Amino acid sequence: MFVKNARLLARPGTHLMQARGYADEMKLTFAAANKTFYDKADVRQIDVPYFSGSFGILAKHVSTLAVLKPGLVQVIENDGKTSKYFVSSGTITVNEDSSVQVLAEEAHDIKDIDVSEARQLLSKYQSAISSANSDADKAEAAIAVECCEALVKAAE
Repeated sequence: MFVKNARLLARPGTHLMQARGYADEMKLTFAAANKTFYDKADVRQIDVPYFSGSFGILAKHVSTLAVLKPGLVQVIENDGKTSKYFVSSGTITVNEDSSVQVLAEEAHDIKDIDVSEARQLLSKYQSAISSANSDADKAEAAIAVECCEALVKAAE
C-alpha cells in the first residue's frame, strides 16, 4: 500500500522536474555599488562565500537565495580563465533559468588589494574593539575585524 501511494505522490514531482526548462549555460551578473564586473556574461562556475561556508554554482544549479559573507568570489569563465574578487557582503540569487546575480555591497578585484594596507586596517580595528566604550562601538569594530580578516586572507 505504501509503495503505491509513494508512486502517486512522486509522480507530480517528476512531471514538474521534467517540465522545468534547465539551461545548459549560465549567465552571471556580478555588480557592486562601485562597479559592474559581469553583465549577463556566460561563465562556467562561480564560487561564493556565504554564512554557512562557501559553495560553487554551475549551470542547472537549484534555485537559491543566499547572503554573502566577507570573502572571495571566484569566477571561472568558459575559456578556463579564473578571476577573483573580494566582497564585503551582499546577496546571491540563482534562478531557474541558470542566471545568477551576485550583488555585493562592495567588491574589488583581488589584484587591486594591497595586503599590507589590509593588515594595517585589521590591526586598527582589532585595537578599536579593546578601546570601544559602548556595545555598539564594539559591534561595529567586530564587524570591521571580520571583514578585514577576510580581506587579508583573500589577498594573500
